[in-house]
Amino acid sequence: MMKTAELNLTSEWDKVFPRSEKVDHKKVTFVNHFGITLAADMYSPKNAEGRLPAIAVSGPFGACKEQSSGLYAQEMAERGFLTIAFDPSFTGESGGFPRDMHSPDIDVEDFQAAVDFLSVQDNVDPEKIAIIGICGWGGMALQTACIDTRIKATITSTMYDMSRVAGNGYFDSEDSEEARYNARVAINSQRTIDFRKGDYKKAGGVIDPLPEDAPYFVKDYHAYYKTPRGYHPRSLNSNNGWSFTTGTSLMNTRLFTYSNEIRSAVLMIHGEKAHSCYLSRDAYADMVKDSKYTDNKELLIIPGASHTDLYDQKDIIPFDKIEEFIRKYI
Repeated sequence: MMKTAELNLTSEWDKVFPRSEKVDHKKVTFVNHFGITLAADMYSPKNAEGRLPAIAVSGPFGACKEQSSGLYAQEMAERGFLTIAFDPSFTGESGGFPRDMHSPDIDVEDFQAAVDFLSVQDNVDPEKIAIIGICGWGGMALQTACIDTRIKATITSTMYDMSRVAGNGYFDSEDSEEARYNARVAINSQRTIDFRKGDYKKAGGVIDPLPEDAPYFVKDYHAYYKTPRGYHPRSLNSNNGWSFTTGTSLMNTRLFTYSNEIRSAVLMIHGEKAHSCYLSRDAYADMVKDSKYTDNKELLIIPGASHTDLYDQKDIIPFDKIEEFIRKYI
């Protein structure tokens, strides 16, 4: 029998977005197949009756559920869905040690465990489950859609293919054997140092203070993670970041190998001006290439939107489209 480890969950509302009076909120926990207990915020429409369609939400990569994923989850609960926004393993209020680690295999398992949890709730219709992944967790959501046939609709928002970025650098600028070798040397040298010290060096979150010559997208990240707009004390990106050595599994992995075999519905959303837009465009092209299942696939580019606009700008995030798409395909 799976056992849930005790987690230290906050009781007060500590999100970076206002609490909605239209939904009920509570903390829940569930266990993934690696035995790690995950913490989530559950949002449900007030006075809802019967079995509801449900959505599991996570992301961005290095964020916590009190940031963008919680905003998405609360908004979709206002629209009639039962939703959970969860912290991935090793981060936020979820379990797992050492802290601030991750693996793409465990990332996908976390999404599947969220579907496990939703599937057995008395007030959820297990045949009507969707997932939403934001930023790097958009990539993990798409990877989960490749394997989990219980998911009827997948939404990726401002998606990052973390395996491509880890292996090739931003904009594929370090896509060479020499660049990858140098990265491997640095990471593996740090592993020895970490083992000797019995601790794990952090890679650092979003840079602060911000250099004047910082790229525009780094300035966008700073404006979200390092200001009252989005800062949270449990967010890796707002603070010390991932452990330095955690990128090796991503460097040795390629996501979306079987994406053109996804039979369920997928909507990929990205900002036109986002530095990361090429990742969604390319992933979508690969997903529909030589696929028999293209009628329920869609790429939506938001004119004028940046990467972080889709984190929390409710007048830019196409929630009407997201709701329409999910309801159509579940």
